[in-house]
Amino acid sequence: MEPTRFGPTRRPRRRALLAGAVLAASALAAGTVPLGAAQAADRAGGRPLPYLDARLPVQQRVTDLLARMTLDEKIGQMTQAERNAVDANRAQITDLGLGSLLSGGGSTPTPNTPAAWADMVDAYQERALATRLHIPLIYGVDSVHGHNNLVGATVFPHNIAMGATRDPDLVEDAAHITAAETRATGPQWVFAPCVCVARDDRWGRTYESYGEDPDLVSRMETAVDGFQGDGRRDLARPDRVLATVKHYAGDGDTAYGSSTSGSYKLDQGVTITDREHFRTVDLAPYVTAVRKHDVGSIMPSYSSVDWTEDGIGNPVKMSANKELLTDVLKQKIGFDGFLISDWDAINQIPGDYPTQVRTAVNAGLDMFMVPYSAGKFEQALLAEVQAGRVPTARIDDAVRRILRAKFELGLFEHPYTDRGNAPAIGSAAHRAVARRAVAESQVLLKNADRALPLKPHQKIYVAGANADDIGNQAGGWTVTWQGQSGAAIPGTTILQGIRQYAPDAAYSSDASAPAAGYDVGIVVVGETPYAEGMGDVGNGHTLDLSDTDRATIDRVCAAVPTCVVLDVAGRPQIITGELPKADAFVMSWLPGSEGAGVADVLFGKRPFTGKLPVSWPRSEAQEPINIGDRHYDPLFAYGFGLTTRR
Repeated sequence: MEPTRFGPTRRPRRRALLAGAVLAASALAAGTVPLGAAQAADRAGGRPLPYLDARLPVQQRVTDLLARMTLDEKIGQMTQAERNAVDANRAQITDLGLGSLLSGGGSTPTPNTPAAWADMVDAYQERALATRLHIPLIYGVDSVHGHNNLVGATVFPHNIAMGATRDPDLVEDAAHITAAETRATGPQWVFAPCVCVARDDRWGRTYESYGEDPDLVSRMETAVDGFQGDGRRDLARPDRVLATVKHYAGDGDTAYGSSTSGSYKLDQGVTITDREHFRTVDLAPYVTAVRKHDVGSIMPSYSSVDWTEDGIGNPVKMSANKELLTDVLKQKIGFDGFLISDWDAINQIPGDYPTQVRTAVNAGLDMFMVPYSAGKFEQALLAEVQAGRVPTARIDDAVRRILRAKFELGLFEHPYTDRGNAPAIGSAAHRAVARRAVAESQVLLKNADRALPLKPHQKIYVAGANADDIGNQAGGWTVTWQGQSGAAIPGTTILQGIRQYAPDAAYSSDASAPAAGYDVGIVVVGETPYAEGMGDVGNGHTLDLSDTDRATIDRVCAAVPTCVVLDVAGRPQIITGELPKADAFVMSWLPGSEGAGVADVLFGKRPFTGKLPVSWPRSEAQEPINIGDRHYDPLFAYGFGLTTRR
């Protein structure tokens, strides 16, 4: 397969880390005009209009284009629809002047292949270029652990596992590969990385966080560089995408039971906090994202903030929070990219629909994810501007920010998909990086009598449903929003990885087959997939191991001389009663498509080096528990992790 055409990096030594990928620049033709835009050229001078002239500075091009736009066209640029809302009638893209489309979780073409993705995005782009000013679409997708909506893409461990690696360079490599695989199929924009600070492991999005410590989260924001390249100077390259840090701010720090969204408990809830705690814990990663990594877009959270200084009971939705969106983020921190709302987030703002729209725009939101109500949104915003309730200066500011990103991405010169990196999607080189990420993320919590690493000659018995279920080990946000058990994606299960070292290893999912006579038992337990508030503890979920998992551990550990337990989950589970039964215990997190990385450390090809990115509770009742708490008594402390030699 053709290697990915990665562009030059800022650190020469990192070239060797990208699994032999060729590093070659892709030149952009100066002054190239997109298909259908030639008629917009200045006929008198024979030169393209300033906004179509790639030789001019981006800011000059933005200013020129903005001056040519009608109010309707500006509002169109602020509108993002779900592809399913326009697919049956793609003329809506032109008629509404849409600035953006997205694929929500599981919103994919048929067949779900790289070529079908690129064909789909290009067909939508053709409709956008048919508008009067030929402004291209920007297409967004949730590539949160690889291009995870695409079957066959490299699926990396979720962020919680990447936080366990403590390896910012590896995080950047994974994001770079994700960027290359994503852009080769059409989307130029990813809603990643999540830089929330997970302060309560009962949260259903815990696995989307790099950890509970804002300093660790900030260190892992090299993901932004992997996506975007050097600042935003590399965005036009075919191996880069616009990044989105999310969810600004405090979504990992909400109070249990504060959510008003259906049966959710923590997700979309209220962060009840004083300003100093919010600044040092919840806000800090966004300062890093803006000032150090120059992130191009930010997604405000569904959650609310309730300041304790003025009394509890008056929370403000982030999408309506002018203080935090405009005064703090844009003015004080200096964010000059654009804000994209979460899915239908403005509908959670108090008031009727015009009030919701007006409040969010005036608060500082720039683009609106209104999946199935784009026309309604545009009409409402137009009426609010015409009535003088939304200043035209606010509209111009929003559109200026959006257009800048489109120019920086090179979309006016190259609106259609560069498919040159498509052959490298899911390639051996990319999967090798993911396999290394899996190995580095494994956290060894117990290793009595040096049970690990295993020896090649040992007779091995494997049990547990998560040993041979790639859907479970990939977790949520894998092909579909909630993820799914079973053969969801191509890759290697943990059992298949073990059999690369021990081909004769036996397997019994429920340990019903006799384990007597084996030297080692490996029991792989854990969670099944979920996403967001659907995974909140108390919403059909618990941190406890299932009865089946506990029974499997009991059965195997009682029958073999050496018992190794692996936990495949997106957050710590309660293992206080099971830990004494095992000789070795490994937290495997959600490893993604390359389960062989787990076997690499079990058998000593790679050493155990992972460290806990969150504190491990003794019981569910201890949550929330975080390093620095006044009465801190976890089962395993933040940062714990035993090591082994290669």
